[in-house]
Amino acid sequence: MMGDDGATAVNRGEGIGEGEAGFVVAVWLSGGGDGGEDEVGGGGVGCTGRKGCGRRGGSDCEEEWRRSFVFCRRVDMSSWDEWVEQALSRLESMKILRSLRPIHYPNHPFETQPKTDNAFQVFDEIRQWDRASVEIEIAESTFQRWAQDVPSSGDDLTCDNEDSECELGLRPKLFRKLLLFSGNDYLGLSSHPTVAKVAAKAVQEHGMGPRGSALICGYTTYHRLLESCLAESKNKEDCLLCPTGFSANMAFMTVVGYVGSLSAVKETDCQDGVAIFSDALNHASIIDGIRLAERQRYVQVFIYRHCDMAHLNELLLNCTKKKKVVVTDSLFSMDGDFAPMIQLSKLRKKHDFLLVVDDAHGTLVYGKNGGGVPEEFGCANDVDICIGTLSKAVGCHGGFISCSKRWKQLIQSQGRAFIFSTSAPVPIIAAAHAALVVAKKETWRRKAIWNRVQEFRTMTGIPITSHIISLVVGSEEQALKASRHMLKCGFHITAIRPPTVPPNLCRLRITLSAAHTKNDIRKLTFALSQCISLRESGYFYTNGIAKL
Repeated sequence: MMGDDGATAVNRGEGIGEGEAGFVVAVWLSGGGDGGEDEVGGGGVGCTGRKGCGRRGGSDCEEEWRRSFVFCRRVDMSSWDEWVEQALSRLESMKILRSLRPIHYPNHPFETQPKTDNAFQVFDEIRQWDRASVEIEIAESTFQRWAQDVPSSGDDLTCDNEDSECELGLRPKLFRKLLLFSGNDYLGLSSHPTVAKVAAKAVQEHGMGPRGSALICGYTTYHRLLESCLAESKNKEDCLLCPTGFSANMAFMTVVGYVGSLSAVKETDCQDGVAIFSDALNHASIIDGIRLAERQRYVQVFIYRHCDMAHLNELLLNCTKKKKVVVTDSLFSMDGDFAPMIQLSKLRKKHDFLLVVDDAHGTLVYGKNGGGVPEEFGCANDVDICIGTLSKAVGCHGGFISCSKRWKQLIQSQGRAFIFSTSAPVPIIAAAHAALVVAKKETWRRKAIWNRVQEFRTMTGIPITSHIISLVVGSEEQALKASRHMLKCGFHITAIRPPTVPPNLCRLRITLSAAHTKNDIRKLTFALSQCISLRESGYFYTNGIAKL
């Protein structure tokens, strides 16, 4: 699949399976033409609305815009700004730039940071409702099938023929209480009363909202408000909401492929197209997005060893492409380790690539203001595109791409996973916005999750660095055995197996939440010590194996 230089052949039809290497993206956009002044602002760009400009458009205003744009381009704009501008000019000349027209709802105040009132009530410590995000129940029949490793299609709640009394309602069905250590609700916001009240209010007033794609009728002032809040949180100019985090990566990667195809229209040498550099353990959504981008023919993919900056630097040095994109997870979901953000920032300055970070597991959890892993490492300004999800720490559903306004316009015009998907329902969007407000005000949640990390580290001797804990136990049979043991001890922790992870690197994946308590961690580590030799295993990701 991959040569010694780490490059895959274009259109070879080979890809990376789930759990294998992902891709870092190096994208190159160079629209047709030589990029001279005559091409700038093509397609009838009007007045830019600059502060102090009293005109309302027209040829004079457009000509001034052209001159100021050329000046700004030569002085302030990076190569990537230029290439995106060329791609947009091409789309504009073809009359296929697409617009978002928000549907307005009366009595919906457009405030990115509303005043705390009864609708946005916040609290200063863990409350009983927070426990709803980590205390769950499963039916006894589900428990027994899981304990015996019997396959299930989700129909465990139905009573079998022997359960006639249950079927007739004469005997209540039995349930088992479990402590959830495998979820993604890292801050416990899914059960927050403020989030629930805002969602309920939106349902009562608007139902599910208009059902349609964002470009048709599914985009509302609620969606615009959430985008503005996310852009502010990620320190970016703008943001584009997507149906899921998976679709956000798919949309962006296909746009990268589109730009590569434009850049190759008049170029015939080795500098045409797009080069994509991807970490070996990137998420499946990045992998699948690059597969689609490759089908547009002008994409070359390089896979660098996991978090190996020397290898990435070598690949970048040997790459002749002008346009490069490096894409990486910020916090790797199956290993719990961080991308080397500071080193990536230094390489970005050296090689002038577009840095794309999927901050799915870091958003709201890291950084002083919850801006995520880039903020935590002090390099948010060096991240060009930040992709994320609303289904983890936000506790809701959906995805987003935080970026510049021009990148947003390009993605909304060419990102098929965005264009051809129905927009998220208004109550979900309203709940996500409420969760962002709550997370910013209830700073104790980020402190609580870090306390749980430190407690686990102290109790086990494993120097974990994040709230995602990867305990590699080896074979699939061993991982299933450990998972069944934890189930019988009252913990919901699933075994992670191929194709999610490679064979013989099966594991227990444990996630910590702000809704967990120190006593929860104490019980967890005791149960783990009965099935895994924690002290012998030490600290490891995929290069170490815990002993059963």
